[in-house]
Amino acid sequence: MKRVRAIVSGRVQGVCFRAYAYDKARELGVRGYVRNLWSGDVEIVAEGEDAAVDALIAWAWEGPPWAHVTGVDIEPLPPGEEFRGFDVRH
Repeated sequence: MKRVRAIVSGRVQGVCFRAYAYDKARELGVRGYVRNLWSGDVEIVAEGEDAAVDALIAWAWEGPPWAHVTGVDIEPLPPGEEFRGFDVRH
């Protein structure tokens, strides 16, 4: 079990990044959330099987077709049990 917080930077707001991240996380069976930050970045908190979380982070480097990702900063977090699914937070 793995849990990470990723801050995705670049042109990642206004390009449906959260909706695509939601779909990808659900496809992979990852729990957590995605949200826009005031800085213009996107935050992803993801928890699940190691390979699934790694796949979501690898996807974050690409993002949706209109995004231009310039960085993904990863912070490992201790696993928890608070997430039942994956949500888009506003």
